[in-house]
Amino acid sequence: MDEGKGFYNPVDGYWQTNTKPTDDILASYREGTIEVALKPSADHHYILGEWVHVPPTAEELRAKMPRLTARQFRLGLLAAGHTPAEVTQALRAMPAGQQKETAEIEWEYATTFSRTDPLIAIVGTAIGLGDAQIDVMWAGAAQI
Repeated sequence: MDEGKGFYNPVDGYWQTNTKPTDDILASYREGTIEVALKPSADHHYILGEWVHVPPTAEELRAKMPRLTARQFRLGLLAAGHTPAEVTQALRAMPAGQQKETAEIEWEYATTFSRTDPLIAIVGTAIGLGDAQIDVMWAGAAQI
């Protein structure tokens, strides 16, 4: 079985093959393409001739968190010591306007929530939860 090969070109970036490319295929690669070691993980970037581990940012990790059902979200908040009534009260205390109306509609009618939904930051701020606390709550609620 042939081993895959990794290639890099500053214009095209990195790609890999499942088998060793034929000479004809290699000749078709853009000028400046070099063979490189296979990419160790999705968190590695080819920088100055070597693979460098670049951990994902907190925002990138949050974007990958699973969606929660309304049930999971509310039970997660409850497990973190915050009742749905507390959230409703915090939303009602917001200044009048479109952001308040949108937040109230989403809280009442959304069936799922994404960690990066603006409502999550609004609710967190309103009930005194920081991003790290919300992340912990979210991870726990995802297991419900």
